[in-house]
Amino acid sequence: MRLVALIILLALAFVVPAEAAVTPEAIVVTAPDAALAARLLGVSEPVSVQRTEAGVPGWTVTSSAGLAGYIGSSWEIANTVGYSGRPIDVLVAVSPEGFIAGAALVQHNEPVLTLGISDDDIRNYVNGFKGVDLHVSRKNILESQSDLPDVIARATVSTGVIRDGVLRTARTLAIARGLLAGGSGIDRIDFTPLDWTAIIDRGVLTHARMSMDEASRIFEHAVVPVPAGNGAFLDLYAGIVDSPTAGRNLLGQQAYTEAVGAIGPGESVLLIATTGLHSHRGTDWKRTGSFERIAIVQGETRYTPQAGDYLFIKNLRAAGAPEFKEVSVFRLPQVIDPAKPLRIEITASRPMTSGGEKQASVVADYTIPQFMLSQSSETSEPLWREIWSKKRLETFLVASMLVILTLILFAQDWITRKPRLWRNLRLGFLTATLLLLGWGINGQLSVVQVVAFIHSLLSGFRWETFLMDPVIFMLWGFVALGLLFWGRGVYCGWLCPFGALQELLNVLAQRIGVRQIAVRQGLHERLWVIKYTIFVGILGLSFYSMHDALVMAEAEPFKTAISLRMIRAWPFVAFVVVLLFAGLFIERFFCRYLCPLGAGLAIPAKLKIFDWLKRRPQCGRECRLCETKCTVGAIDPLGRINPNECVLCLRCQVIMGDNTQCPVLKRRARSGEGATV
Repeated sequence: MRLVALIILLALAFVVPAEAAVTPEAIVVTAPDAALAARLLGVSEPVSVQRTEAGVPGWTVTSSAGLAGYIGSSWEIANTVGYSGRPIDVLVAVSPEGFIAGAALVQHNEPVLTLGISDDDIRNYVNGFKGVDLHVSRKNILESQSDLPDVIARATVSTGVIRDGVLRTARTLAIARGLLAGGSGIDRIDFTPLDWTAIIDRGVLTHARMSMDEASRIFEHAVVPVPAGNGAFLDLYAGIVDSPTAGRNLLGQQAYTEAVGAIGPGESVLLIATTGLHSHRGTDWKRTGSFERIAIVQGETRYTPQAGDYLFIKNLRAAGAPEFKEVSVFRLPQVIDPAKPLRIEITASRPMTSGGEKQASVVADYTIPQFMLSQSSETSEPLWREIWSKKRLETFLVASMLVILTLILFAQDWITRKPRLWRNLRLGFLTATLLLLGWGINGQLSVVQVVAFIHSLLSGFRWETFLMDPVIFMLWGFVALGLLFWGRGVYCGWLCPFGALQELLNVLAQRIGVRQIAVRQGLHERLWVIKYTIFVGILGLSFYSMHDALVMAEAEPFKTAISLRMIRAWPFVAFVVVLLFAGLFIERFFCRYLCPLGAGLAIPAKLKIFDWLKRRPQCGRECRLCETKCTVGAIDPLGRINPNECVLCLRCQVIMGDNTQCPVLKRRARSGEGATV
């Protein structure tokens, strides 16, 4: 087994570096071509598709009749990540009237979507969002619009993520383009440390620049001409800094507190930082009390900051920020809504030799990033919380089973002294695992989730990804602790619905007299390699093609037998039948030799810190009864229990404590030593 573990670690060392090329952040958003844009918006070609980067990114589509609408990417705007831990990208089109005009799924790596549901099902589901009125709040859309497509059975998490991403993307895009009133105010609570690069990348500040060459051409005939050159006439950065993430990073805590503490209800704070020949403040404001070079434009509103709105800042505090010639903070009145797009204009004017003045403006369009807005009532509850709220019964059922199993394992010494009690508890729990946990609420873990977890660790872990399914999350949380306390057997032996199905069928087979096949120890140990090879193959393949890895993961029969309850194409059903038939003669045949999930759990189980299973010095030397009775062949001829193969059924503990079975206890009883364990 050490050799197997070494092979796996070496394989991981070779495949892990490949992930650097496929991290979610590195994925390029699919841009709509003219044909797709026209189809999504329901207009005739030809159309023009123009990319917008500032604020909320997306595409503006125009036709011969004028503005046709806007298109946004759910991955780029809402950062939708599926249960696989990989991006789900849906292009969402919004009409100028504020309706969803269409949607198209362009990328996903969801296991159920890939293998369990047809492309037509998903296409029809995504198309079903057409016509949704975005003027209605998201909460009301979910509760009252009967035409909203329902999530697809057996893909509730994945399609729920798609639905949430489509609605969030559509509303964010509509608000950013001025189609809807902003539903959010500034988030003045949450703080995320950011350096200068992250501040720019996340859109906290907008940027505009006029070079000396450009200014020289504009003011060519000025009384005082602008010299040509490669430098900046005006290099402008500006943005709303009410949010602690923006204000504290850029201004420092003291200046941020001073700026925000001076504003009244409905007011906000604007930062302007510039370098170059031209000054955005000038000197006239000291005389006039008005910063006439600056204009904040929003719709029909044009506002010029006043002297009383001004706060001097020496320089920015963000790590990596460049040195600026001038940094100013201005208080904006209620007439400027910081949640809506706005424009910052810095005007330069010079007298001309021919008389009069000529003006030029440096213009920066700004839309506050969504993460800097406090979520309104429609988005205050993350999707995973909505799911947990709707699955209270399922979470209670799983929690109850986990509590019962914990009590069984902690009380194993007392329980195993009563063979009948142990057997009834085990068969009863396995029946509940199969009927309730498996077929009832689809609580079957899979190697796909192991792969998704490893990918998330390498590409940016997100709790939200794994909180999407409360049943699976609770099971994995318990299994993670169980691996440290008891090893892989806590799941494989008690909580795996397919494992329970195999064992219960084998119990029935033995009761009707089906003869069991004993696999020779040498062959038995060599067959273990198969499941580890399958696991490494699935994991390694996932770094190059998640789709192909999911196809290979069909080595697990769990989806067919448990999730889809055998309602599937005949080759998949035949595969399950063959495995179950083999299990009638070799108990837990699949678990022993083929299960990649069991192999994946066995590797971290090496970290197990407790040894709850007792052995005697005579085990394997004077007595080999436990070895022959072990249901999965986890006890070697020397009497040692292999924790990588043990399913924690406790049968060996029952035998060791039963003076009618254990030869050591029988001999002690005959010699008058007593039957103390």
